Amino acid sequence: MSNRPRKRRKAVGGRPGTTTAILIGVGLGMVASVAGMLGWLAWNERGEEDRAAFEAPAPENPPALQVETAAAPPSSVVAEEAGPPPAPAVAPPPAVVTPHAAPTPPKTDRAAVLAALPAPAPRPPLHGTPAWRRNAVAVAPAAPGHPRIAIVIDDLGPNLRGSQAVISLPGPLTLAFLPYADVSRMVEAARRAGHEILVHMPMEPMAAGVDPGPGALKVVQPKDELRRRIDDGVSRFPGHVGLNNHMGSRFTADPRAMAVLMDEIAGRGLLFLDSRTTVDTVAEALARARSVPFVSRDVFLDNDQSADKVVHQLAETERVARRKGYAVAIGHPHAATRAALAAWLPQAAGRGFQIVPISSLARVAPTEQARH
Repeated sequence: MSNRPRKRRKAVGGRPGTTTAILIGVGLGMVASVAGMLGWLAWNERGEEDRAAFEAPAPENPPALQVETAAAPPSSVVAEEAGPPPAPAVAPPPAVVTPHAAPTPPKTDRAAVLAALPAPAPRPPLHGTPAWRRNAVAVAPAAPGHPRIAIVIDDLGPNLRGSQAVISLPGPLTLAFLPYADVSRMVEAARRAGHEILVHMPMEPMAAGVDPGPGALKVVQPKDELRRRIDDGVSRFPGHVGLNNHMGSRFTADPRAMAVLMDEIAGRGLLFLDSRTTVDTVAEALARARSVPFVSRDVFLDNDQSADKVVHQLAETERVARRKGYAVAIGHPHAATRAALAAWLPQAAGRGFQIVPISSLARVAPTEQARH
């Protein structure tokens, strides 16, 4: 018998633990297969549309998060054109914007513009008392040392409740009604209450996206169309003394268009109140050349519709009246404006002022107004 040591046979399973590793690997492979199958099924259940969305490459510049806010209500365009809209209940966070200086608009050569104004159109002479005098509210002559103030309320008509509240204020006020609203009864009520009436004529503003309303006068319209729209506006209700502009920063600066308007006003015996929504207005020069009674706005009461600001603007109106001898203030049928006027009007006489309709100031020629 040999004494050499017998060789050991290797175990069938290899080294200890190898069997366990193999079993774990097989198990993981089965799990991966099942997961793959489930993923494939889910992928196919999504359909072609969702799959395309998943496969589409991500944009290099993803769009910014859009914050939806409620649409702002139509504004009562102030400075007649663009009063500040009310702030939303929950303001979105301000966007980070790199400021850029606004381009400087070209300067208007006022002397050249005024020198080239269209001449008055020929017209037959008016007979009898002109409409602006016939429909005027009579007031006593101002006592010496008592400046006169005309308070004009624009945009009346569409807001029924606000318009009725304005009519109930003590007067005489000057109330400007939009001609595209159904206002005949309100105009009658306003006249019975002792107020004077204007047609608040919609006119084209500088801002292209702002709509002045139906029947607006625009600079591109031919003369016949302008005349038709003017006739339609002034014929909507009787008893008014003339017109003032609703918006109109573009229109009142256009010599050709404004010449058509002033010729029509002159031929009808009406007055014109310039709301002065632009410093480039040519209204006064054209009115003078046609002997149209003319008045110009001094103060806007409610560009800022807060109660304190309206009160401040009434105080500014008093300062202007003391300096010039008269003042014209324009407001709108906002609640803050109505409340401020309801408190201020009864005290005006005691403060040394006479409240007058606009026709009382139009009886003074523009060249004489500056000397008061």
